[in-house]
Amino acid sequence: MNISVRLLFGYFLIVGLAAWFVLNTFTHETEPGIRQATEETLVDSAHVLAEMAALDLSRGRIGQGAFADSVRAAIRRSPQADISGVHKESVDFRVYVTNAQGIVVYDSRSAALGEDFSQWRDIARVLRGEYGARQTRDDPYDPSSTVMHVAAPIFWQGELIGVLSLAKPMSSVAPYVDRAAQRVKRSGLILLAATAAIGLLFTGWLTWTIHRLHAYARTVAAGGKAEPPTGGGTQFSELARALAQMREKLEGKQYVERYVQNLAHEMKSPLTAIVGAAELLEDELPADDRQRFVASIGEQSQRLQAIIERMLMLARVEQLQSPEATAAVHLPEMAKTVANLRQQALAARGLTLKLDLPPDATTHGDAFLLQQALLNLLDNAIEFSPQGGELELSLALTDPGQATFTVRDHGQGAPDYALPQLFDRFYSLPRPATGRKSTGLGLAFVREVARLHGGEAGFENHVEGGGMAWLRLPCRFAQ
Repeated sequence: MNISVRLLFGYFLIVGLAAWFVLNTFTHETEPGIRQATEETLVDSAHVLAEMAALDLSRGRIGQGAFADSVRAAIRRSPQADISGVHKESVDFRVYVTNAQGIVVYDSRSAALGEDFSQWRDIARVLRGEYGARQTRDDPYDPSSTVMHVAAPIFWQGELIGVLSLAKPMSSVAPYVDRAAQRVKRSGLILLAATAAIGLLFTGWLTWTIHRLHAYARTVAAGGKAEPPTGGGTQFSELARALAQMREKLEGKQYVERYVQNLAHEMKSPLTAIVGAAELLEDELPADDRQRFVASIGEQSQRLQAIIERMLMLARVEQLQSPEATAAVHLPEMAKTVANLRQQALAARGLTLKLDLPPDATTHGDAFLLQQALLNLLDNAIEFSPQGGELELSLALTDPGQATFTVRDHGQGAPDYALPQLFDRFYSLPRPATGRKSTGLGLAFVREVARLHGGEAGFENHVEGGGMAWLRLPCRFAQ
């Protein structure tokens, strides 16, 4: 189980337990809360009715007086009230009055006249001067048949002459209890859904950030070019930058060691030739020999200079994670510029360069590096072309959003054993015209420039003879 799933599970477990606790508490407190509110209302109502019944009870006409008439009229009413979505059509209460001994002298339902209620909790407590209330089930086995009774004392001229008890069936309150419970549960489900969505978003963001770091580490481990990911939060950005700094330091050390070894190896041969020629020049030699050794020293010096210059340029490109100067580059114009720069070299070999370019194709990148890469491919083709031959430089759309420069010569091509190594540093084949090797850094430079711009470079032997080098780049063609 990865860290993102663990975090999501832990987050949802904590939120789920908290939500369950809150919902459970609200659910269990809903009905008692409504019962308490109902009881508080019954207390007020019972005391008002007790005051209204005092006159008729003191005169002994509680069942035939104005109080009884008012109660009967109220019970016949149909309120037609819409209370929070619950429709109320009838007045649901019962009133009974006892005398000072607890004997029922009035019952709005006329069901308990003459009975002794002095032992009922609501009546007994009021007769003792206390607050009296009770809840009784009409059916002992049916919780929904519970009736709440609240009693109030009836005084006349300061003397307790009886007790009025107001009864309210809890079944009339049940719809409000159910509605409140449903609303609490619905809100709880919405809360859980919202927290789950937030958890998923957080987990997705965390997973995306970790995957970017993981992809960056894998790209670096594979030797590819990659920018340290940012945008995943301050701490993740700092971690990415720390990884990038660590990579730069480790790679820098290895890079310097590897380049020093390669440079020392490649410089050994021309330096040996220069030292040997210089030692021979110390002796008295014929003019022709002296001229030949001087020319050798000049040639090897130029080779050393070329190695150092190309080494520095390649080193700079390899250390970049993205192009330093990015701008729109018109590829056909760049190809024409490259062709013009090599007109002298082409003329010296009697070569003809054929261009096959679209009217418009644009990429974004470092114009100087891209031009140098294309120059290297063309230089390579010139050196391997037979005297008086033909070269082809073309640009074509190869894949959606990609364009490929192709430089083809009509020479002998490359041996099969050399094809996998052509783009390695310092690997070079003898030039057909002179038998000499180059620095072996040109094609390596082309490959690094291609990677830097999100493209690739390659070489293959053409089926009709000769070699074909290509440079593929992201590109936008005119519609």
